[in-house]
Amino acid sequence: MTSEIEPTSTRRDEAPRPKKKRLDPLLVGNVGLYYCCYHLSLLGWNVMPTARNARGVDIIAYNHDASHFVGVQVKALSQRAAVPLGTSLDNIMGDFWVVVNRVTSNTPAAFVMLPCEVRKRATMSGRDGRASYWLEPRDYEEEPFRDAWEAIGNPLIEG
Repeated sequence: MTSEIEPTSTRRDEAPRPKKKRLDPLLVGNVGLYYCCYHLSLLGWNVMPTARNARGVDIIAYNHDASHFVGVQVKALSQRAAVPLGTSLDNIMGDFWVVVNRVTSNTPAAFVMLPCEVRKRATMSGRDGRASYWLEPRDYEEEPFRDAWEAIGNPLIEG
C-alpha cells in the first residue's frame, strides 16, 4: 500500500506528518493576529480583532472596565523576513506594533515595538522619486523587543 504522506521525522515513535504546504498569505495574517490576541488575553486584555485588510489597527484591546484602550498593528510573516511598510512612514499607526515571524512553525517569534521604534529602524529605498520602506529582521529581532508583551501593559496589575 502506498501513502501520499512523506515522513518528516525519522524517529520511530513519531507518526509521519504530511509535508507542509505553503499557507495562503491571508491565513498567515490570521495566525499572527490570533497569536497576538491570545497573548494579550493572557495579560488580561479584552481583545477585538478589527476588519481584515481595512485601514487602521488590527486589534483593539481594552481593560476590564473599558477605561483604557490600546490599538495594536500586527505584521505576520511565515518565515524570518523583512516587514514591508509601504511607501510612507506616515501610515504607521497604532499604540504598538507586533511583528510575528515564523507563524507557520512550532516556534513563532513575536517582537513588540512602539511605532516610533518602527519608524526609526525603517530602511528606505527609492527610484524615480518613489520611496519604499521596510523593516529588516536585524532591526526588529533585537532582544528588548522579543516577547515584550509587558510593554503593552497588564491591566490586571495596573487596574
